[in-house]
Amino acid sequence: MKISMYTKRALLGGGISLLIITAGTFLLGHLSGYEAKVLIKNSIDGLNTLCNTIALASATILALLLTLLSLSSSATSKLKEEHYRHVLLIAKVDTTVFIASVMAFLLLNLPITESDSVPNNWFNTIYYISLAISSVLSSALIVVVLMLYNTVANIIKIVGLGEKDHPLAIQEEEDQTE
Repeated sequence: MKISMYTKRALLGGGISLLIITAGTFLLGHLSGYEAKVLIKNSIDGLNTLCNTIALASATILALLLTLLSLSSSATSKLKEEHYRHVLLIAKVDTTVFIASVMAFLLLNLPITESDSVPNNWFNTIYYISLAISSVLSSALIVVVLMLYNTVANIIKIVGLGEKDHPLAIQEEEDQTE
């Protein structure tokens, strides 16, 4: 499948945000098992809230995509198939983000810090895994929002502003030949 310029820009934005979040993680430095256990206890509520927020945002975006499709199909300007493929890609990525955030929420709700059977040296790894999960989920949501922004901006240009020479608009000549 060919990746559009709009999707490449969204992926670049998500990649940049992931690098920034990861850089913040490295600035924390190396932790001992006990320090990691304390940080996990202190940050678990925030991580759960983040997962809930990402799941809520993803579900809302899916619902808004239906409105976007309704607007796209009822517009007087006709949109190319590529537009609908882009909306489908947004829906797929957004659904993946939704599922991943719900799974992360369930995983992060395990009472790992209360368990006596987990060795202290494992908390380091668990802490960094939880940071990685939250970083990837946050960056993935940024990708979805950037993809959605590109789609909305294109619809505004074609439907709202009446641009006829837009790459996603079907030209009048194409309408007459069909």
